[in-house]
Amino acid sequence: MPPLIIIKILRLSIILGLSLIILGHYLLVSDYFDAITSINKIVISASCIAFGVLFSLPTKICLTLILMNLEDKHNKSASIHANTKNT
Repeated sequence: MPPLIIIKILRLSIILGLSLIILGHYLLVSDYFDAITSINKIVISASCIAFGVLFSLPTKICLTLILMNLEDKHNKSASIHANTKNT
């Protein structure tokens, strides 16, 4: 899969995850669902938040892996520069 498509999927996942988390929080604190029993309101809100966290988790893992790769490249280039200065 090309990197551009992966980046678009990750961006969509970030937006969807954050939107679901915000929606779940809004449903918890709003009076919009007062007609629904409090148990159903909590279940719906918790489901939105849980799916939001679920959608945002792969992006965090992917960003961690990218940062680890960048750090590894930086450490390799720093060790190469240190070796050239010593010789």
